[in-house]
Amino acid sequence: MSLNRRHFLGASALAVPALAGGSAVAGAEPAQGHGRVLPGAEQLAAQGWRPLEGRKLGVLSNPTGVLLNGDHIVDSMVAAGLKPVAAFGPEHGFRGSAQAGGSEGDYTDPRTGVPVYDAYGVDTTKLASLFTKAGVDTVVFDIADVGARFYTYIWSLYTAMVAAAKVDAALVVLDRPNPLGGRAAGPVLDPKFASGIGRKPIAQQHGMTVGELARFFAEEFLPGEGVQLPKLDVVQVRGWQRDTLFPQTGLNWVLPSPNMPTPDTALVYPGTGMFEGTVFSEGRGTTRPFEIIGAPGLDWRWREKLEDLALPGARFRETYFVPTFSKFVNQTCGGVQLSVSDPRAFDAIRTTVAMLVTAKALHPDVFAWRPDNYIDKLSGSDRLRTMVDAGAGVDEVTGAWRAELAEFDRRRRHHLLYR
Repeated sequence: MSLNRRHFLGASALAVPALAGGSAVAGAEPAQGHGRVLPGAEQLAAQGWRPLEGRKLGVLSNPTGVLLNGDHIVDSMVAAGLKPVAAFGPEHGFRGSAQAGGSEGDYTDPRTGVPVYDAYGVDTTKLASLFTKAGVDTVVFDIADVGARFYTYIWSLYTAMVAAAKVDAALVVLDRPNPLGGRAAGPVLDPKFASGIGRKPIAQQHGMTVGELARFFAEEFLPGEGVQLPKLDVVQVRGWQRDTLFPQTGLNWVLPSPNMPTPDTALVYPGTGMFEGTVFSEGRGTTRPFEIIGAPGLDWRWREKLEDLALPGARFRETYFVPTFSKFVNQTCGGVQLSVSDPRAFDAIRTTVAMLVTAKALHPDVFAWRPDNYIDKLSGSDRLRTMVDAGAGVDEVTGAWRAELAEFDRRRRHHLLYR
């Protein structure tokens, strides 16, 4: 069956039951920004998951696939008498016990008896074989994203979409808010630098929900893989608008990964996540990862220079810290703690470019890129690295991607679900 816009499921009360009938409602209206914000999962759970009855469900989720009452969606499905044939765990695992770059392996979930397969780092062929092994005919995706291209869950979604298409399985995305709102920012990936933290050309801060990304992936990229999904349903978030940041949703923050402890972390992450591509500590092993940045040998001058720049919405505090794991374990580091004073004015990527430029200028004996040039994968090309090394200023660096960002913004509009 060819994929077209009539296969996308809206969030209206009429649209959700259409899942059970096998065809989505045509021309469903976008969710409106009023009332309580309700993720897609909440709407199906309120119906006892009946719209999914009769499906052989494979659920790709993690601890963020949770209802307002605290129940995980798989636990809720089983309690309602709807037992998935399998669950699939992304990076950090289905129950979320693994650290960065890790997963939980294959096992049987002791609470529900549902077989769990490790889906982290697998390619589409391997994942398709797991779908076949489990007997899946419908893949349900429910994972909260944080809005950055190099956060791996959106690429688990992409892999699942291609794998589902290969085995002729439908895909249902239970949508959740983008905690950063709907603004796109930063460079667009150069396909020559594609990797597990950025497989396709989207902006570094993509400004889309996972449901919108699924629509974008399905029409923009899946044809290039030579596949088409037989059916894609997106159960929209109710009551969310594009300018709504996470604290305004009224939802509880559930750690999407061990080093994403608060919504504040998510605000800075599309930028300061790039420090993983440097020799500096990005704050792993502290209580404020991605907000605390530094290295042994740094002093107060970095904070003073950054404050002098008066970067919109950003404040910096001189800080000293001793990481308990990752870089510089048990070593005293100097640096800064970044805090966001005005989320509306704050630009995480531009702020981080300023941090990189000033760190290199003030501490050339300390600052360096990782020898493997991991920064190129994070930023999507070698342009950031080479421009900073050449002494380019903040405006010059950020201006270099203005045209490609505008083109990405234009291309994504057709796929957006929320105003």
